[in-house]
Amino acid sequence: MNKILLVEDDNSLGYLLSEYLKMKNFQLHWVTNGVKALAILEKENFDLLILDVMMPEMDGFTLAEKIRDLYPSVPFIFLTARSLKIDVLKGFSLGAVDYLKKPIDEEELVVRIQTLLSRLQVTSNEENFNEIQIGRYIFNPKLQQLKFEEEIISLTSRESELLLFLWRRKNELAPHKDILTSIWGENDYFNRKSLNVFISHLRKYLSKDATIAIENIHNKGFLLKLTE
Repeated sequence: MNKILLVEDDNSLGYLLSEYLKMKNFQLHWVTNGVKALAILEKENFDLLILDVMMPEMDGFTLAEKIRDLYPSVPFIFLTARSLKIDVLKGFSLGAVDYLKKPIDEEELVVRIQTLLSRLQVTSNEENFNEIQIGRYIFNPKLQQLKFEEEIISLTSRESELLLFLWRRKNELAPHKDILTSIWGENDYFNRKSLNVFISHLRKYLSKDATIAIENIHNKGFLLKLTE
């Protein structure tokens, strides 16, 4: 049974979603603010976090930053009434694996959660204990880490998924559509913008080795180029 942490300050919506997700066989823990969320994350592990953006004491974006620093392997999605492009892109830049706008369709939420968890589970199972050599880096998909000499870089779940996808197609074009439908589940404007953000993250992480490049093939896709 997948374990989910819901962080939502609206009591009516929080109760509705928690009860509905329990009915769908998820193990659901609901808290009403970011402070409580961080406290429970110190004690328990979760498969997925659902974070409201507009909350007192600590908004969802601030909470996501702390989660990214403290628990980079834990995937999270945003749940919010804010639909401005800048908010959506900020959410993805913080490492969100999805961004759902209120009012929420409970059935759609369940489908998205199931799709995300299934994809993350597949990624986790493949190359489960193997370390992958990428130039002078060692990539561990299970631990979601990149190692360069003695430096260890912790990756978010989305960064790890994307790097693994590109590595499997190293020195070959990975079309935008293939990346987006495989990892994001949908090829749309916001996901394309999010993809560009994560490509920038990976380029920065891999910048210490001049034999590695992630090339942008205009209007087609990306290519992880490895040279001897």
